[in-house]
Amino acid sequence: MSMEMYPLIFEPILKDRIWGGTKLETDLGKTNLPTKTTGESWELSAVNGDVSVVKDGAYAGKPLTELLEKYPAEILGTKVHEQFGTQFPLLFKFLDAREDLSIQVHPNDELAKKRHNSFGKTEMWYVMQADEGSRIIVGFKHKSNPEEYLKHLEDKNLIEILNEVPAEKGQTFFLETGTIHAIGAGIVIAEIQQTSDITYRIYDWDRVDANGKGRELHVDLALDAMNYNTTDTQKNYTQEPNQSNVMVDCPYFTTSYLPLDGSAGKSGNGESFTVYICTDGAFSVELDGKKYDFKKGDTVLIPAAMQSYLLNGKATLLEISIS
Repeated sequence: MSMEMYPLIFEPILKDRIWGGTKLETDLGKTNLPTKTTGESWELSAVNGDVSVVKDGAYAGKPLTELLEKYPAEILGTKVHEQFGTQFPLLFKFLDAREDLSIQVHPNDELAKKRHNSFGKTEMWYVMQADEGSRIIVGFKHKSNPEEYLKHLEDKNLIEILNEVPAEKGQTFFLETGTIHAIGAGIVIAEIQQTSDITYRIYDWDRVDANGKGRELHVDLALDAMNYNTTDTQKNYTQEPNQSNVMVDCPYFTTSYLPLDGSAGKSGNGESFTVYICTDGAFSVELDGKKYDFKKGDTVLIPAAMQSYLLNGKATLLEISIS
């Protein structure tokens, strides 16, 4: 039986985080936040234990993994299916940092496979909102080494050797594995990453929970996962209206900036799925005479077999596929 074609949207998986807040509701329209410290909305996930469920239409209530077992090539695309089987290779999230996130690093594919039987975690951030004075911590100020890094960590002045960038709406950061980083307080981010939940937490600002307990740190694991060189993480991109303006192109995903003002026709070759994250405004996907409406805060999966459709509206979209 062939798959019914339409744009898929999923129930958000909301996560309480010590550093989270309420902007996922106030800014992005996520309802029923479990707590006033809800830091993450997992929009599209096939991570074990956190599998996304289709929100509406013919497949409402179906887990993403079940659809992938049944229609792998139709959803993932012929090329992606060939590479990943029935695994969904990316994870899409929104993050609301009311406080600073921990300073952390992610392992590469090789290390993650060896230690955790997982993918590594290459990721990118798009800043959707930034309070005045907020900042992103990304990479070292100058070329460092394990000795210098550990000394500053021990003396609780690690931040002195890290690169801090004032945060602004529209900024894009591409974080290859091994890049030391932290999202600062007062920022809402759209995050695109490999399907992996492996994080090595290095420093958590000496925070403790209600029971006086700090979160687990992974200083030893991080030592050989880290890139001690300076990194060029911030990406500039063009903003041609109704066009896909490439922001990040890497082996794991290609992300483009699509400022929609009117309409843009889209056609694919069936090799990869496409995901649209709406970071501002509202838009519709038109397919075979039917119209599907979406708004800011929606993350939409276009199955690879849905090869020809029209985007309409006034919106800022991130467009993601695997090339």
